[in-house]
Amino acid sequence: MTLRLVQIAMNARDDSAVGRFWAEALGWGVSSEEPGVTNVEPVGFAYPDPVAVCIDVLAIPEPKTVKNRVHLNLTTTSAAHQADLVARLQDLGATPADVGQATSHGPSWPTRRATSSACWRPGRAAGTPGQWLR
Repeated sequence: MTLRLVQIAMNARDDSAVGRFWAEALGWGVSSEEPGVTNVEPVGFAYPDPVAVCIDVLAIPEPKTVKNRVHLNLTTTSAAHQADLVARLQDLGATPADVGQATSHGPSWPTRRATSSACWRPGRAAGTPGQWLR
């Protein structure tokens, strides 16, 4: 039997805001199984369908004290699609940031709250530009 990743858990001070950000970014929906837990998954998804790896955002009271240790990588279909996606994510609250990898991955962009991601151009190989979001 093959082992399969089905879910990613993130901690955030405001689980619903972070969950809404990722749902908007991915075009997915949000639900909540209990206070302090926001589920982000494709609309119509039935767990544990292998079609997606879902995101659970868990509320924690502690402020962020260290850099993000998990980065979600997003891919696009063209340079124009990448530019559109970066602009849309900025409209959702993403802002540019230097994560110290601009020479190997291109410009850096942070999303507004507790997570990071990279938006790669199609067919990305090591050393080709991408957009970083946090």
